[in-house]
Amino acid sequence: MFIRWVGVNECMSISGEPLAPIHDVEPVNRRDKQQPLYTARKKIHPKRAEGTFRRFKWFVMAITLGIYYVTPWLRWDRGDYAPDQAVLIDLANRRFYFFFIEIWPQEFYYVAGMLVMAGIGLFLVTSSVGRAWCGYTCPQTVWVDLFLVVERAVEGDRNKRIKLDKDPLSASKLLKRVTKHSVWLLIAVSTGGAWIFYFADAPTLAMAFLAGDAPQVAYMTVGILTATTYVLGGLMREQVCTYMCPWPRIQGAMLDEHSLTVTYNNWRGEPRSRHQKRSAEEGKSIGDCVDCNACVAVCPMGIDIRDGQQLECITCALCIDACNSVMDKVGRERGLISYATLADYNHNMRMAMPDGYNAIQPERVRKPDGRLSDSVKHTNIRSILRPRTIAYFVVWAMIGLAMSYHVANRGRLDLNVLHDRNPLFVTLANGDIRNGYTLKVLNMMPEPRTVRVTLSGLPGAEMSLPGTSGHTVDVFYIDVEPDMLKSQRVYIRVKPELLTDPVIGFDFIAQDIFGSERATYAARFEAGDR
Repeated sequence: MFIRWVGVNECMSISGEPLAPIHDVEPVNRRDKQQPLYTARKKIHPKRAEGTFRRFKWFVMAITLGIYYVTPWLRWDRGDYAPDQAVLIDLANRRFYFFFIEIWPQEFYYVAGMLVMAGIGLFLVTSSVGRAWCGYTCPQTVWVDLFLVVERAVEGDRNKRIKLDKDPLSASKLLKRVTKHSVWLLIAVSTGGAWIFYFADAPTLAMAFLAGDAPQVAYMTVGILTATTYVLGGLMREQVCTYMCPWPRIQGAMLDEHSLTVTYNNWRGEPRSRHQKRSAEEGKSIGDCVDCNACVAVCPMGIDIRDGQQLECITCALCIDACNSVMDKVGRERGLISYATLADYNHNMRMAMPDGYNAIQPERVRKPDGRLSDSVKHTNIRSILRPRTIAYFVVWAMIGLAMSYHVANRGRLDLNVLHDRNPLFVTLANGDIRNGYTLKVLNMMPEPRTVRVTLSGLPGAEMSLPGTSGHTVDVFYIDVEPDMLKSQRVYIRVKPELLTDPVIGFDFIAQDIFGSERATYAARFEAGDR
């Protein structure tokens, strides 16, 4: 047995006839056979919608933008020793001010708690009403809505914008484009400018910024946020939600058959027809959908909700407004597109499709007078109040109540004590045992305080301060400036006959002399082996 290497021109076909030499075969252009890896973007020109959900989106947009732009300029009187900006992230002094609440670095667990509450709240909203966060309050959605307001004001509504895109470049088209992008850039700059005002006194920083005297990091921050706002909100728009945001992929794990989502009720709308009267005269089975594509025209994501649930859908419900207006015009009941649960949808589909028959029969869900049957299920508040959402709400509320209680009852005076490490104790000439400590008293109030320091649990102990020539006291006072930490060295001496153990525990007690607030620190007195 042997192996013979066959040249490329000696290959034989299955029938035994030699194949044509490779160099005689016409090459195949593989580029013509391959599909592109990415499709080109189709620019979306959403039409302005009118209705309940559109008005609600206007309301949410006004509230959220108002909060963002106005909050840094609100004032809150905290006295003469603290900033009067209502919301301030003071990185230089490591403070976070939120109206009457002041958070120190060691209290960062409050911020962690708020983030946990935000996460659980997002789970609650998503499991109840789908991607309501994406459709109404997400910054990307809010700023895209704002940019679309500008675009419509400059270039007109959907049809005019589509026509403008197709028109050749002219002076009028150039003027509209320059105007639109200029306003977008102004919005983007104001967005970045508003952000930096949260980290310093807004009026002072604004004057310094305009004069060119602000820190370099302020200009860099405004530049970065201007670029991201302009690109993400003005140019990329729906691509951010579809390709960049991870939330559409995560939300699937939070939805179930009782979650409300924007749904095209094809048990009622199919088969669709643009010629309702003629189809009815011909005795054809028709649904309520007139195939007008109004739901597609208003969608900011450019999808057709009639194709079912899609990753791109942000549940803004503008398609509901568009469809309801069409139903009013053709004399049909509203709700062809509505917020519905999968459980109710499946029930209605079973009604519209008899056993063993695959086509939808919309007449099966209607009474003889044309109204929807009483057996049709409509989603109500019970779809939201179920064990899963109640559990989310209970956990969310418990965290919020616990944090509120802790904030209301937290101490604003803190005491920390460091024992001298080398040596742990000193034996004085008269035989007394002395330990050295460094007391750190933290005043977390925006006003000066005087703190009285005493001992508890160490009988016969006497305190002395450096520079007092060994003069002993039973109590001493520390003046602490507003929102400051004050360190104080102190020595404690005890006669050896009063020491019963090598290590004795006792407490330092610091108390505000003008109030009832006190702080206690458990310390140790080292006596060595006696």
